[in-house]
Formats: sequence, C-alpha cells, structure tokens
Amino acid sequence: MTMIPDEDRNQPAPTGGAHGAGCWSRIGVAGDRSCDLLPGHGHCRHCDEYAGAALQHLARPVDETYLREWAEHFRAPHSTEERLDASAVVFRIGREWLALPTAMFVRIAPHTLPHKVPHRASRGLRGIVNIGGRLYPCVALAELLGIAEDGGSSRQGRHTFARLLLVQWEDQAYALPVADLHGIVRYAASRVLPPAATINKGLLRFLTGVLPEQDLQVGCLDVGLVGHQLARTLR
Repeated sequence: MTMIPDEDRNQPAPTGGAHGAGCWSRIGVAGDRSCDLLPGHGHCRHCDEYAGAALQHLARPVDETYLREWAEHFRAPHSTEERLDASAVVFRIGREWLALPTAMFVRIAPHTLPHKVPHRASRGLRGIVNIGGRLYPCVALAELLGIAEDGGSSRQGRHTFARLLLVQWEDQAYALPVADLHGIVRYAASRVLPPAATINKGLLRFLTGVLPEQDLQVGCLDVGLVGHQLARTLR
C-alpha cells in the first residue's frame, strides 16, 4: 500500500485545477468525494495522482543523521548467543546417559532398596519404596528401555552415587533408580541432534534426539512413551 506524508493531507486547496496537489484531501476520500475519477477508481490509492505523490515522498533526500543511524544498526555484530529454551535432568543407567525434562521431576532421593509387592510381577516393577513417609512404586527404567544395568563408570574426578529419581506422570508418582546423576542442564532445543542408528534398538525407539553436553552424549527420552511404560507397570 502506498503512503502519503501527513503534510500533504493538510495543505490548502490549490488555486489551479481540481486534480493534483493533495486532491485526495479536498475532493477525494479524505475530502468531499466530488472527484470525477473517484467512481472509477473506488479509492484514491488507485489513482496516479496519489501514487505519484507517494513516489515523490519516498524519493525525498535524507539527512546525514538518518544515514549514520542506519549504518550503525547494520554494522553491529549479529548476536550468536543461544536461547536456552529447554532444561532436563541428566542421569546414567548402565553405560547410557539419559535425560528427562525437569518439569517431570518431584525430587531426587538417596537410593534405597524396594520392598517386593505380593502378586505383582509387571515388567520393570521392582516394588515400593518409602521416601519421606510416602510410598512410591519403584520402576527400573533399565528394564523398560532394554538397557544393561551393569557396566559404566563414574566420570573422571567425580564420585558415583546411586539415586532415586522421583518423577510425576499424570496423577501418579514413581521412583526410578539410576546409577549416577549429572544434574540439571539448560540447553537450546536446536542443539539436539538426531539419534545415531548405532544406538541400541530397544532404547532408540524411546529417544527424541541426542544432546551433546560437555564430554557426554545424552539421549533425550520421549516423555510420552516413557510415561506410558511407567503407567503400564501398575495395571
């Protein structure tokens, strides 16, 4: 759409012919609408007089201040800082470093042995654990994801401590035993890479991608698929 400077709208009526010199504000859509060309055009923006005035406005000279300000704007270096729009808790099961979104977590607790539940033998269900006076079903992600729990070692310069991750899926909380805990990682979602085809096929179907984090390659778990598997253990 063409634009007309405000000063042209408010200029006085010329003493010459009816068309030109801001005629749109006198006899056009902004005036008394008596222009003989208006019925054919429907609006002044479709008229050559209107378009011509717009071109003159766009072709007007600009001052040095205007040029300098825009030159400084385009000369400024482009920011390459990543937007950290995601966060996850990174942990290890066997040899695999994995991650679940922080929004899923209730708390981190010390590792404790679960008590068996009579007549319940669902795949992955190890029993129940008492954490802070509350009972949680203890579910082994290793078994659900097809990961061998043996193997793996602590990273250099770090001690390894087994933990229980208390997570919430829908209305139920679960305790997930892990061999080691890296902690919370904030990252840009654009950094997540497609999982490699060489990853264990049992685990591969549960991954949405792989996050490079320091010297680790962290598998980002699909929350929906993991939650579905957790819920199945209690059916």
